[in-house]
Amino acid sequence: SLLNLGSISTIVPKSMANYLWNTRAISYPGCAAQVFFLFFLVGAECALLTVMAYDRYVAICKPLHYGTLLGSRACVHMAAAAWGSGFLNALLHKANTFSLPLCQGNVLDQFFCEIPQILKLSCSHSYLREVGLLGFSLFLIFGCFCFIFFSYVQIFRAVLRIPSEQGRHKAFSMCLPHLTVIFLFL
Repeated sequence: SLLNLGSISTIVPKSMANYLWNTRAISYPGCAAQVFFLFFLVGAECALLTVMAYDRYVAICKPLHYGTLLGSRACVHMAAAAWGSGFLNALLHKANTFSLPLCQGNVLDQFFCEIPQILKLSCSHSYLREVGLLGFSLFLIFGCFCFIFFSYVQIFRAVLRIPSEQGRHKAFSMCLPHLTVIFLFL
């Protein structure tokens, strides 16, 4: 919930202020902060959704091992890794993007700071490293969603083997909120 609220809060307040004051201006540090927080929060959310899918997988497919695989220490480590990966992703993007020299002005055709729009203003050919970093981030996000997808394939296979209707309903009701959050995130 905090990640969703935070990612919306990085763009919406500034866009509302721009609309109310009929301006499209954002400061350079404000733009850098917006890019950093957006990448941090979206990256952390993607990683946490993956961790939650693993939690559902272990709870349904390996219930007797749940305590050993997902003890409190493991949960803290996975949550810290999710937040850390979001932070590292954001730091790399911010450092790469805002180290490029801008020679085509500093006006974007967007109501929020977006890396491809910033790259259009760069006169350096080193923007290829940022494009590579964007590709790497997309690869990681794709990997997270592949892991989530295959976790749920295994979960549904296990649930469909449950003989009782009540057991299947309980298992599906445990997965439904997480799947709803994933679809809303997408």
